Amino acid sequence: PESPPPPYSRLSPNDEQKPLDLSDSTLSYTETEATNSPNVTPGDFSDASTSPDAMKRSHWCNVAYWEHRTRVGRLYTVYEQSVSIFYDLPQGNGFCLGQLNLENRSETVRRTRSKIGYGILLSKEPDGVWAYNRSEHPIFVNSPTLDIPNCRTLIVRKVMPGYSIKVFDYEKSCLLQHTADLDYADGPYDPNSVRISFAKGWGPCYSRQFITSCPCWLEILLSNNR
Repeated sequence: PESPPPPYSRLSPNDEQKPLDLSDSTLSYTETEATNSPNVTPGDFSDASTSPDAMKRSHWCNVAYWEHRTRVGRLYTVYEQSVSIFYDLPQGNGFCLGQLNLENRSETVRRTRSKIGYGILLSKEPDGVWAYNRSEHPIFVNSPTLDIPNCRTLIVRKVMPGYSIKVFDYEKSCLLQHTADLDYADGPYDPNSVRISFAKGWGPCYSRQFITSCPCWLEILLSNNR
């Protein structure tokens, strides 16, 4: 098939976080097929979201990349069922964060950007949206469906390298009663969005209280959560 199922579909659905099977073809494309392709020259970056075939389909999310309180680059529109978000590779399809330029980056941001590496793989499945941590450092995730219902304490999940997590649950999102006056709301927020920080955590358990204090993070804006 064009889009083989991600490796977690072969694992127990009861585990909140699941180990990543690096042998799966959906994860090895960037490192193998793209590298060996004779039609790709070093330094090329293929933006799958702008292909003619992709434009015919409706997108299921937009991805925004932030450094602290500054959004860097444009929104990346996702049409395919899965998308890789990585830092800098000679070849590959997906959202390449290393190509987003910003003047006068702080040293903290530069160090964190260097830890993104292979980044994450986002996959839209019937039960929700899953994220795989393909980097060599933890990622930190928050979304409305990961929070405890009726609890005003922000829940930030730490996902170690090689593991995946369901970052957005469609069924839970339909049951949640979203409130507009969240105590911890800071910066851009949407009840159908997911926030993912590379290498640095935030929230009550960390020195950084808000996502906008993190050097490098993503905002996944879901266009339709049903």
